[in-house]
Amino acid sequence: MPVISFANAKGGAGKTTAALLLATELAHSGHRVTLIDADPQRWISQWAQMSGPLRNIEVISEVSLASLQCHLREMAAQTDYFIIDLAGARDALVTTAIGLSDHVMIPVQGSAMDAKGAAQILDLLAMMKDKANLDIAHSVVLTRVASMVTTKALVAIKGLLAARGVNVLNTPINERTAFKELFEVGGTLHTLDPAKVSNVDKARENASAFATEVMRLMPVRVVRSGLPRVFSFRRQAA
Repeated sequence: MPVISFANAKGGAGKTTAALLLATELAHSGHRVTLIDADPQRWISQWAQMSGPLRNIEVISEVSLASLQCHLREMAAQTDYFIIDLAGARDALVTTAIGLSDHVMIPVQGSAMDAKGAAQILDLLAMMKDKANLDIAHSVVLTRVASMVTTKALVAIKGLLAARGVNVLNTPINERTAFKELFEVGGTLHTLDPAKVSNVDKARENASAFATEVMRLMPVRVVRSGLPRVFSFRRQAA
């Protein structure tokens, strides 16, 4: 059961939207998903309260440094994918969640601040590889991209990250009214009324392509030893 975390040290990078789209698309495809809301803003938890019970999705709202690994262990038998929405920070919980992940998704908008927040996560991943011998797979996903500049943004960011050997997903998450609507009314893209929300069909195509690309990045099989990964954490100035 792969663990996929969404991280950017800057808030507002589109982490929660990307995590929710992936979770709901996987669930729609028949996979059992445990969505862990580790963001103090609790947007996922608020969405879950509005949505009510949804097929194949379990949301865990109370997450702490001490409880995270317990949640992963206790839900493992009934979960195909864990998805963790992390705070826009670089703290002990973010560090631990990343260390427990099979893949880290780093959402980035086209701004310098987002790029700096992403760089902090990339630096953290590099430190884990150097200090703890943990080589954790990771990718950047462009978020809130206007369709008319998608190609230009992809080329620019891929060029900037190529020197660091960072994978950038070919599928960006476009700016869509339907994505925002999920946090207003709950549910999924497949429960939204196309008569009330514009371009739901295009939003569904975008989310499906994103989820398909992420699934292709996952290991065929993940075997967990049950041994905890322990990290030393030292707060650093932003």
